Amino acid sequence: MKDLVSDVAFTPAVKAEQLRRGSRAQYEAMERGRGWQSRVTPELAAVVTAARSFYLGTASAAGQPYIQHRGGSPGFLKVVDEGTLGFADLAGNRQYITAGNLAENPRAFIFLMDYARRRRVKIWGTARVCENDDELLAALRPAQGHAVAERAILFSIEAWDRNCPQHIPQLIPIEDVQDAYAALQTRIEELEEELRRLKT
Repeated sequence: MKDLVSDVAFTPAVKAEQLRRGSRAQYEAMERGRGWQSRVTPELAAVVTAARSFYLGTASAAGQPYIQHRGGSPGFLKVVDEGTLGFADLAGNRQYITAGNLAENPRAFIFLMDYARRRRVKIWGTARVCENDDELLAALRPAQGHAVAERAILFSIEAWDRNCPQHIPQLIPIEDVQDAYAALQTRIEELEEELRRLKT
């Protein structure tokens, strides 16, 4: 049985490895202090609602892992309540590995990577597929795009932690670059027109 929220990841074997490699004292101090969170805070909500993509990890009953990328416009991953995230499961390649894994093993993991702000958040918990719930699906369906939302997936948070920005390359989404370029191009045209007027 777990005594600390972080025990979801820091199993006895992990703690033994931390001890062997000299980092256990650092994490014991974290556990005695603020520790990891198990509820949605304003900080986590801001990261979730700004996310354009995330990775969802599941495993079969036999423990075979699988990671699936999910992407969309900011806000496609939603905070349902202080302990739950949710998203619409859009039509894809029809392999249904995630759905099959969750049918026999609800343990799941969300990895959020924000390259532009160089931040990452790890979220442990359980997930379930919700079918034939039109009200829930309508609430989770992305406002933009034409993909078919087949079902909803709800993720119950057990623990979450953020990592330092070390080793994260800073990458900017193309949409942000295009918007900045368009604004600069407009300003250049305005200045060129003003310069033409001053010369006449």
